[in-house]
Amino acid sequence: MDETEFWELIDATREAAEGDPEEQADLLVDRLLQLDPDMVLDFARHFEARYNRAYRWDLWGAAWILLDGASDDAFDYFRCWLIGQGREVFEGALHDPDALAGLLEDFDEEMDGDGEELGYAADEAYERLTGVVAPDLGLAPAPAEPAGTAFDFENDGMLAERYPVLWERFRE
Repeated sequence: MDETEFWELIDATREAAEGDPEEQADLLVDRLLQLDPDMVLDFARHFEARYNRAYRWDLWGAAWILLDGASDDAFDYFRCWLIGQGREVFEGALHDPDALAGLLEDFDEEMDGDGEELGYAADEAYERLTGVVAPDLGLAPAPAEPAGTAFDFENDGMLAERYPVLWERFRE
């Protein structure tokens, strides 16, 4: 599976789920079950690589604004959700987290921002196809700390300064 096929699966399932991340995860499992196990592992590698790329302080700050706070787990689930939003939103957010204000049409704090189940879709499909747990993906280990420089998410003034567009749209 190449990168284009990966994003096509993400986009097709998001559109079919009408943006509901739990429904998207279910649909993604269904689609992955139509592939052979090696393709499912390829999908998992693409997902995991992007998940690790998004482990950044600046993106965590954007998640903090959108979610009105974000624990370690909430940020993990946010990164899965962000991948589920598709290539344009994902890459745009990595390029400039403040750009999420323009990349996201709507953001419902009750439904959006939590894609935990998306993170398990490939594992679930692989187990159902093979009857065994997915093997190690052969990727570099996840970083121990987010990339970039840590800052105080509790400082509203700093958040408003670092993310002026997100702050204006989602916090004021």
